[in-house]
Amino acid sequence: VILLSSIIFNYLIAKAITTNYKHCSRNILILGICVNVSGLIVFKYYNFLINNINPIFNIQLPLLHLGLGLGISFITFMQIAYIVQVYQGIITDFNFKEYALFASFFPKLINGPIAYYEETIPQFTSPTSLKPNYDNMAKGSYIFFIGLFKKLVVADTLALVANSGFDASTTLTVIEAWLTSLAYTFQIYFDFSGYIDMAIGIALFFNILLPINFNSPYKAMNIRDFWKRWHITLTRFLTTYIYIPLGGNRNGEASTLRNIIITFVISGFWHGAGWTFVFWGFLHGIAMVINRLWEKTQIKIPKVLGAFITFNFVNIAWVFFRANTWADATKILSGMFGFTGYKGFSFLAGYGRFDIISMGIAFLLAII
Repeated sequence: VILLSSIIFNYLIAKAITTNYKHCSRNILILGICVNVSGLIVFKYYNFLINNINPIFNIQLPLLHLGLGLGISFITFMQIAYIVQVYQGIITDFNFKEYALFASFFPKLINGPIAYYEETIPQFTSPTSLKPNYDNMAKGSYIFFIGLFKKLVVADTLALVANSGFDASTTLTVIEAWLTSLAYTFQIYFDFSGYIDMAIGIALFFNILLPINFNSPYKAMNIRDFWKRWHITLTRFLTTYIYIPLGGNRNGEASTLRNIIITFVISGFWHGAGWTFVFWGFLHGIAMVINRLWEKTQIKIPKVLGAFITFNFVNIAWVFFRANTWADATKILSGMFGFTGYKGFSFLAGYGRFDIISMGIAFLLAII
């Protein structure tokens, strides 16, 4: 119901922008964006906002016990991109059937990649897309099973280590804390990139080529390089529809640095309704600012050192992304920096020998 309502609403907004109401198309666009964002707030952020407002004003506003629709964040971003592109004149030829197909194409619905209308609709309407292509099916199967392996064998096994450290243990030694953080760092990559591979593979069965979303992000030489490799379609969306409308780099250095931080804070909040997500985005914004300022010095860092610094920053920042509370994040970081002891593997005590061996193999596969 939510998806269908969203499709109908945004299609009507697009029609209103291009037909009878061109004189107020900007206001219609703003209305469309506000309604899309409002829907996301109600389902994803309302309880978070109420939990923060109630203590501040000493009130008792009720919570909404709503289920969070699968893929609602990705759907919202795709819908906003669609109506903005209609407003900009990028999309001129469309109909409801094609738009409904674009918005509900199931491989990309839950986890992306964030594909644009003009990237996919020409493929849907091409005569060659309507015929079975066994070469694409073979490629799609190959990519799909790579993604399935990433998810079920590597990511889900590493999740045992990460969950033990983040959720089950009260204190962690240095070794345990680093194993926990590294396990999650590799888990989230193989989990997310595995889903994307499966989406790309399934789409190929329909002769649809979805955009690539990852390019070996943990090989990045600096944080800017990381965001060119990690969740590429999200970086593209944030740059086009948040960073540039804020002013981009057009209004001086101070404004540019501010826009970078705002963009990444929004990115953090989009990922999850919690202050730890916001702080994760803020950390990446600060890192991008530092990287930009460092580049102005024209001092070159050796590639190996740059990759080492970047990976460890990303690894530490992921702690806040994964932690359920500030206390969980503090627990992991305290262990990583030696405040709770150096020896021991007590957090793996509840697992059998087979589990430990499979975790070790998953770590080895992740590193390779």
